[in-house]
Amino acid sequence: MSKAMGETLGRLEAVIHDRLAAGEAEASYVASLAAKGRGKIAQKLGEEAVEAVIAAVSEDDPELIGEASDLVFHLSILIAERGLTWDMIAAELDRRHGTSGHAEKAGRTQ
Repeated sequence: MSKAMGETLGRLEAVIHDRLAAGEAEASYVASLAAKGRGKIAQKLGEEAVEAVIAAVSEDDPELIGEASDLVFHLSILIAERGLTWDMIAAELDRRHGTSGHAEKAGRTQ
């Protein structure tokens, strides 16, 4: 990941955290979505994932970029609402680095 992407995710995380903390649902999409509960956030994340898949299959790169951005945005809201951070996600990805995807999946507790 580029340094710019890390900075972008950090900036996004900070804005989302601030909007969640302020809780001003009438003024903030993030706060209004969070006010509807974790289930609604997860539902919106799922919708964005489907839209990203459709864009990928249709081979529409500009659309995929937009939908991937929406997906990351909504995932960021869910992560923040749970009290987690992108640093935690990065640490898990770092832990998995160098491990075969098949081996990592096989080693998960069911």
